[in-house]
Amino acid sequence: MPIYKAPVDDTLFILNDVLGIERYNNLPGFADATPDTIAAIVGEAAKLAEEALFPINLTGDQEGCTRHEDGSVSVPNGFKEAFDLYREGGWLGLAAPEEFGGQGLPYTLHTAVGEFLSAANMSLMMYPGLTQGAIAAILVHGSEEQKRTYLPKMVDGTWTGTMNLTEPHCGTDLGLLRTKAVPNGDGSYRISGQKIFISAGEHDMAENIIHLVLARIEGAPEGVKGISLFIVPKHKINDSGEPGERNGVSCGAIEEKMGIHGNSTCVMNYDAATGYLIGAENKGLSAMFVMMNEARLAVGMQGLAIAEVAYQNAANYARERLQGRSLSGPKAPDKNADPIIVHPDVRRTLMTIKAFNEGGRAFTLWTALKSDIAHRSDSEEDRQAADDILGLMTPILKGVLTDKGFDHTVMAQQVFGGHGYIEEHGMSQYVRDARIAMIYEGANGIQALDLVGRKLAMNGGRAVMALFKEIGDFCEENRNDEKLSGYTKALKKGLNDLQAATMWFMQNAMAKPDNAGAGSTDYMHLFGLVVLGYMWARIAKTAEEKLAAGETERTDYLRSKLITARFFMERIMPETALRKARIETGADTLMALDAAAF
Repeated sequence: MPIYKAPVDDTLFILNDVLGIERYNNLPGFADATPDTIAAIVGEAAKLAEEALFPINLTGDQEGCTRHEDGSVSVPNGFKEAFDLYREGGWLGLAAPEEFGGQGLPYTLHTAVGEFLSAANMSLMMYPGLTQGAIAAILVHGSEEQKRTYLPKMVDGTWTGTMNLTEPHCGTDLGLLRTKAVPNGDGSYRISGQKIFISAGEHDMAENIIHLVLARIEGAPEGVKGISLFIVPKHKINDSGEPGERNGVSCGAIEEKMGIHGNSTCVMNYDAATGYLIGAENKGLSAMFVMMNEARLAVGMQGLAIAEVAYQNAANYARERLQGRSLSGPKAPDKNADPIIVHPDVRRTLMTIKAFNEGGRAFTLWTALKSDIAHRSDSEEDRQAADDILGLMTPILKGVLTDKGFDHTVMAQQVFGGHGYIEEHGMSQYVRDARIAMIYEGANGIQALDLVGRKLAMNGGRAVMALFKEIGDFCEENRNDEKLSGYTKALKKGLNDLQAATMWFMQNAMAKPDNAGAGSTDYMHLFGLVVLGYMWARIAKTAEEKLAAGETERTDYLRSKLITARFFMERIMPETALRKARIETGADTLMALDAAAF
């Protein structure tokens, strides 16, 4: 059977020691997030993940969701009880504003907790995950009346939320959508159309479901310029603010999926459903992007979370499975064979995943901290600088952590050999669940195009230049420290490759856009490698400082950090040269074949 233990100590090390979260106690909500408070919250989240969510993950996958003849949907056994524990604990509103019933704590802390819960049960945590995205969109674009009507019960989990974008003929190109909105004359609209792939679209865990739906108002311009966003509740809200009459929205089917079986991914039918405009007419995409960007960061975290639980199971199996003898002589002479963890190639697999997970955890929390600064600082300069980095990192974090999260989940499965391919050990579920994260909230090729086509040039390249300077300054400041030179030299080489690839795009992609498209995925991963390398260099610096200060309680832990950092720099960071070489081949060969030749 699968195992999972939330990485509490590693998360606290990143938050407190590497990021120094206590230094930000001038920001709203941070003063309450003392080290003791953070440790208590993270510890309670670990208990919830391990004791309530994880035990029903495998059974939820096996049972799946059930749609009934009336269109209602039942979640797997145990899901509602676990969701109630999550809701009653106030976890959904951890970082939400206090005026709407939230706790107002840092989004960074919410992200740390989110990794544990998603690793324990990704399918279940998608229900509140979509709700949090809907909350973010209503907070930014909703009217005061809409905020008062919907947010308190969404923040406390009594109601959940969804996002409805995709249609059968229309995925990423939302300008093609056909769902229409007809004014009723009283400020409301009749929404008609069909949406597909709607996660958490119908279920029996909440009193109401608040759908955020993209549609085109009659007479609006074609394409993306004519899209508006609407709030469409499953049950209309009566005068007392409670769910009343059933609205014209229903689940037509549950998608038959490769994974995340415990989540009700629905075909949603809107039949003259009553909806309410959120934000301005024809400005629906800007409102929806608030939700999508929140979701993209959460999905990147999902990639990390599934890689972590898969790694823990692979490492545990490698310590116990006896097979062959060590190349350097028996390590368990009292047994018929050595545990497979003695074999270099098994260790290569595990170290690769471990280095990704621990660096990815720092990357995720560092990015979440940028979000907190961007939304909470009273300094316009600090807000702008943080928002620049947040916008730049969003496609990288989503694309790289989910691509590599899936790759490394497959690698963890490989450690089990044939036992990884059968259902008994649970590795099949992790591979199947991890696969969706590369697809939804914008497939990763789209993330790469967004990075190269929009984010690099935004504001004259202000964000990318600032980040290059930050990493370059770190390398220069620590260049003469002998204990850090191995890390900083490798990081500087990776940064040089990234800067060279960026310059190549500037010189070769303006006149020939296919060059940008051809190199975009490699560029996204090249960028991700450098950011992960920067995280590892900071982790190594922190570990060296703690050891030099005579810290003894965590000596083994800190030394393991230095070994893993060295592994990343020696074995993974050199991939930047490969990515750069691919980018510089351009698009000619890729575009040479006629379509019929494929």
